[in-house]
Amino acid sequence: MRSTLPAAVPLLLAAALSACGSPEPAAGGEVVVFAAASLTETFTELGTRFEDANPGTTVTVSFGGSSGLATQIVEGAPVDVFASASPATMDQVVEADAVSGKPAVFARNALEIAVPAGNPGRVTGLADFGDEDRTIALCAEQVPCGAAARQALASAGVAAKPDTLEQDVRAVLTKVELGEVDAALVYHTDVLAAGDEVEGIALPESAAAVNDYLVATLAEAPNPDRAAAFVAFVRSEQGRSVLADAGFQAP
Repeated sequence: MRSTLPAAVPLLLAAALSACGSPEPAAGGEVVVFAAASLTETFTELGTRFEDANPGTTVTVSFGGSSGLATQIVEGAPVDVFASASPATMDQVVEADAVSGKPAVFARNALEIAVPAGNPGRVTGLADFGDEDRTIALCAEQVPCGAAARQALASAGVAAKPDTLEQDVRAVLTKVELGEVDAALVYHTDVLAAGDEVEGIALPESAAAVNDYLVATLAEAPNPDRAAAFVAFVRSEQGRSVLADAGFQAP
C-alpha cells in the first residue's frame, strides 16, 4: 500500500520502535530459482507454499532444459537456486565454482513411454521406437531426459528413429498431447501431469536410466539467506510430500 503519512512521521515511528527494542522484520525479497522443466508443477506449488510461510518473500521460477539453465548460470545469470534433473547438469555448475556448498539429491524420476490417448500408433514397447513407420519424439541428448532415453534404448538394444528432438521434456510431452507423434519417452511424473490426454506405458528398461534430481544454493545468489531457506523447504517433509504426490521417488 502507498503511505500517505508525512515524510517525518515514519522516521519518528522507526526511532520509537528502535528505542523499545523491537526486532527487525524477517528477511524477504525475491528468490530466483532455475528448475528442470519436469519440476514445473511441483516447484510452482512449492514456491507458493514457501511464499505463504514467508510473508514478504517472492519466489520466481524459470523452467527449462537443465543443460540450458546450467549454461545460463555459468555465464553469470543472477540466480539463487538451481534444481537440475541430473548430476551431469549440476556438475556443469559445480565445476564452474558457481555453487555454494554441496548439492543435495532431493528426488528421483524414471522414464516412461507416453502415447496419445487411445494409443493410435499401437505402441507396445521400446522396440517400436526403431520403427520408421512410427512418429517418435525424444529429448535432445544434451538434456537429462535425452541422456536417460539414450541409456534406456541402449539397454533394450534399440536403434531409435526419432522424428524430432526437443530441448526439454515438456516440449516432448506437448508433441504427444497434440497427437503429433505416436510415442515419446518422458518421465513418469510428466505422464501423470498430462492427465487424460496422454497414456503411459511402463518399461522395464527405465531401471537403467533413473535420474537423480539435485538442488543447490548458488555462490553468487543475490538473496543467499532466502535461497538456503528455500532449498531446506524443498528437502523438508512438506517438500517431500509434494514431490511424492506428483510421482517422484524419494532419493
